[in-house]
Amino acid sequence: MAKILIVEDDVAFCQMLETFLTKKGYEVNASHTGNDALAKIKSNNYDIVLTDVRLPDRDGNEILQILKEEHPGTKVILMTGYAEVNLAVDAIKTGAFDYISKPINPEKMLQVVKSALESEEDQVIAKPTKSKKETAKRNVEGSYVAGVSDASKKLSDYIKLVAPTNMSVLIIGDSGTGKEYVAKNIHDQSKRAKETFIAVDCGAIPKEIASSEFFGHIKGSFTGAVNDKTGHFQAANGGTLFLDEIGNLNYELQVQLLRALQERKIKPVGSNQEINVDIRVIAATNEDLKKAVENGDFREDLYHRLNEFSIQVPALRKRKDDLMLFADHFLEKANEELERDVVGFSDEALELLHSYSWPGNLREMQNTIKRSVLLATGKIIDVDALPMQMQTETKEEESYSLFKNKNEQELILAALEQANGNKSKAARILSIDRKTLYNKLKQYDIKL
Repeated sequence: MAKILIVEDDVAFCQMLETFLTKKGYEVNASHTGNDALAKIKSNNYDIVLTDVRLPDRDGNEILQILKEEHPGTKVILMTGYAEVNLAVDAIKTGAFDYISKPINPEKMLQVVKSALESEEDQVIAKPTKSKKETAKRNVEGSYVAGVSDASKKLSDYIKLVAPTNMSVLIIGDSGTGKEYVAKNIHDQSKRAKETFIAVDCGAIPKEIASSEFFGHIKGSFTGAVNDKTGHFQAANGGTLFLDEIGNLNYELQVQLLRALQERKIKPVGSNQEINVDIRVIAATNEDLKKAVENGDFREDLYHRLNEFSIQVPALRKRKDDLMLFADHFLEKANEELERDVVGFSDEALELLHSYSWPGNLREMQNTIKRSVLLATGKIIDVDALPMQMQTETKEEESYSLFKNKNEQELILAALEQANGNKSKAARILSIDRKTLYNKLKQYDIKL
């Protein structure tokens, strides 16, 4: 049985990790301070030490250095806030096995732990290990990032609920929220997962050839039809047909689509022969289809046929807890595409990423981070690499944040009282990272 030591000053969070790993069959000890952890390390042989980077009395890197010298066989996994990712990367270069960014997904942590136990590599690693990349792939199915916020959990629950059924799904959400990724995730969790997934942008199909695109045509059926063509319905036979921006379909095509969905038969343009199709339809829109129905722009019977189950994809501004999960994913993707090796963001850039409203949602974030990776002059993305509109945007939201309130000292004291002196919990209440809180405690000479 592998033996693990967790070093984390947030007692509740530490207990959660301890319980989770114990249930997975590991022998687990816990320490809430660096000194206590070092005492345990002297009297025990641990396979893995899972430690926070920031501790009240010591730095996680100090524990790493001691283990490296006195217990070289023990693997060290760091837990870090995104503002400290550069510290974690440096630690990996000097001997840590891997790092996990907060908020921590327990399943992701478990995969890293398993990789550490299975690894036969040297403790001195010159760059982030293969296990980290493998872990990312396990937690990002295709390009879908599940997220940990309440809104994301609700979205994931709906996907898991409807995916195994054959119900038609209407995905509703603002432009750029990732509706196609949600549709693909539904397909991947369905009984049709091994079959074809066909995505169609309804707004990009010219009216003149729409019928041919959807249902196909036979050679000579119209001018320019020099060969037989297989339409999207037939191409998706047995699998899933995703109709993006369904509200852009013209009325005539809506009639044809309704018939195909009702009868599960299609007739290619110019043909007298009907073809049976077995497909699941997932549609998406950023419009108010109910209003379109009321205005007579969208058929009510087709709306109900498509809307057997609806899923609302939240805007990025409503998924702040997921923001750095997405940023980290897009950063890794941009590094691969641009052949760069950028490892994270400066504190100022992180603050800007969190405060920006992201009107273009995930699509805007992906483009922004890709551009920033290209412009970055070093390993860290600084504010200068981010678009000017992010830096000049003004927001007038009320916030329980130190950066927007003059009474910093009073807020800090109130948060510490609410958290019963727990600094990690107080930092979360204040919506800042612990490093910032520690600096503020020193600034105002607040001692606990």
